Amino acid sequence: IKTLESLRDIGNTVIVVEHDQETMHHADWIIDIGPKAGIYGGEVIAEGSPSNIIKNKKSITGQYLSNDRKIDYNNNKRKGTNKKILLEGASGNNLKEINCSIPIGKFVCITGVSGSGKSSLIKQTLYPALFNKLYQSHSKHKALPHKSIDGYRSIDKIIMIDQSPIGKTPRSNPATYTGLFTFIRELYSNLNESKIKGYKPGRFSFNVKGGRCEKCRGGGVIKIEMYLLPDLFVECDECKGKRFNDDTLQILYKNKSIFDVLNLSVDEAAIFFKNHPAIMRKLQTLIDVGLGYIKLGQSSTTLSGGESQRIKLSSELSRVITGRSLYVLDEPTTGLHFEDIKLLLNVLNNLVQRGNTVIVIEHNMDVIKSSDWIIDIGPEGGDRGGEIVAEGTPDAISKLKKSSTGQYLRKYLD
Repeated sequence: IKTLESLRDIGNTVIVVEHDQETMHHADWIIDIGPKAGIYGGEVIAEGSPSNIIKNKKSITGQYLSNDRKIDYNNNKRKGTNKKILLEGASGNNLKEINCSIPIGKFVCITGVSGSGKSSLIKQTLYPALFNKLYQSHSKHKALPHKSIDGYRSIDKIIMIDQSPIGKTPRSNPATYTGLFTFIRELYSNLNESKIKGYKPGRFSFNVKGGRCEKCRGGGVIKIEMYLLPDLFVECDECKGKRFNDDTLQILYKNKSIFDVLNLSVDEAAIFFKNHPAIMRKLQTLIDVGLGYIKLGQSSTTLSGGESQRIKLSSELSRVITGRSLYVLDEPTTGLHFEDIKLLLNVLNNLVQRGNTVIVIEHNMDVIKSSDWIIDIGPEGGDRGGEIVAEGTPDAISKLKKSSTGQYLRKYLD
């Protein structure tokens, strides 16, 4: 923030796309876009100084800046199972041979300044070490140096949920990634007209020959290689972007073709498929993570990192949960608004309530205060980090003067 202000003070104009509350309070002018996301957004809701935005009751951002809306602090923390995963002698990168204890059945936050060793401890040591123990794998994931890891028999699965794309081509989309499209294809193949023509579920897939447009191979777009420039995608002139051939598009359910269904938003699809429990179960998890606005067939290449991560979360929520899984997330609030963070916390708490363990590497104070247990790494970055500064409940950490995280956390617990 000081750097941005110094750039402004020497005569520059600085435009920042931001969700951070402190940054917004220091801004000279705010332009608030909304009111919500996707098809429900795209308008200027408010603009002016931070004090003007705070007074604007139409602005969700303003309501959070004024504390009219906020993520409440709940001091009743979960007790967990009293079992722990014990990682001993972690010494990779800047870690100082630390011993780390992760309580099972809790929402655990890993905190500390940038470069303190959070990712080295969790992503590069704990996660690969557990993965190799659980799946007897010694090739896919190589853990940084450590002496031992124990207590892993309390969990049966470990899942890393990051913000990487759910697919790298226009062919991948939320419906295919979550498995939702399988149920929709089965529905269309069971229609009387499909049975008469002998159409199977594969007829309604754009990944196999038969029902798809063969010119674009079901992509809806044609890739033009630009050699020295990024590849260019243009709409297929044969199917006009509809992905399927004419015969397939003639099969209608409630007057909608398979392409029309893929063009529905999740919210619209929930109304359209309200009498189909299997489809609704998948759709509801997407709604629960705040993605009601995205389209079922929206290309994965157009999704933000935060949207991709929440699609992965919804996919996990729709599975049969054993209650013994460990989920690892690295800064899931990147790119998320206050309201999105509230929805994310509901999802993470839902996973923990079912008996699972959630580990989040995070800097956002609303997430940190909502956790059951904090492991604070530091005290600083690089060579001056790599130690466990403090561990305990948010309330306990906030009282420790040696923890930088605790000092900032204190005002969020009031």
